[in-house]
Amino acid sequence: MVVTASTCRTETVFDYNWKDVVVAYWNRYPNPYSTHVLTEDTISREVRDGKLRSRRLLSKTNPVPRWGARFYNNVPVKIVEDSVLDPVKKTLTTYTRNLGMKKIMNVEEIVVYSEQPDGSTLAERRAFVSSQVLGFSRAIRAFGLERFKSNGVKAFNGFNHVLRRMFPHSHLGGQHHQPAIAAPSELAVATSTTTTSTVSSHSSSSTDRLKGASKVGYEFFKSHASKIAQLFSVKN
Repeated sequence: MVVTASTCRTETVFDYNWKDVVVAYWNRYPNPYSTHVLTEDTISREVRDGKLRSRRLLSKTNPVPRWGARFYNNVPVKIVEDSVLDPVKKTLTTYTRNLGMKKIMNVEEIVVYSEQPDGSTLAERRAFVSSQVLGFSRAIRAFGLERFKSNGVKAFNGFNHVLRRMFPHSHLGGQHHQPAIAAPSELAVATSTTTTSTVSSHSSSSTDRLKGASKVGYEFFKSHASKIAQLFSVKN
């Protein structure tokens, strides 16, 4: 079976040195832009091959989409985060994904924080959103990508809030760079192999896709609203 995954990539520059960004990363929560994060726990942490490897479990919530609010309340969702800190290359790479309900909507995110020549820190963020719901996967993926892009701005503002609080005198004096968003694309992922191939991106807007698919997916929404609402509450 072939599962199509939609992808989106953003780039953000933080006007702080890499060391400060890494320290602030472990102290991002709480902040006024991330009230959706309920809990965060470190499951494991070790130094191997000169790199710090960590695994954390986070619990997050988010307002349920308008279509589901009349039927179900907010449902927290668990997120697993693996990270590798390389002090030699000065990179911090994080990989997060949701637990459970992956056939309905699976969200995976990879972020790489790296030092730049001018002393600032670049965050390259990429999301992969897939769904195996026959007849409605495209609409779910479109929703997931829109949520990813809007959350990127909130994450940027929250991170900068923490950086200003922790390092009030370390700002490099540059402009705050809002996330630059690349055009979404799709990947065809064969579940029986690890091979991926790029196919054409959507030509219609996400709004048109949602309207066109709503007639097909209404009954599915009604019978599976609880599960979908839980997945739609994922924030990266």
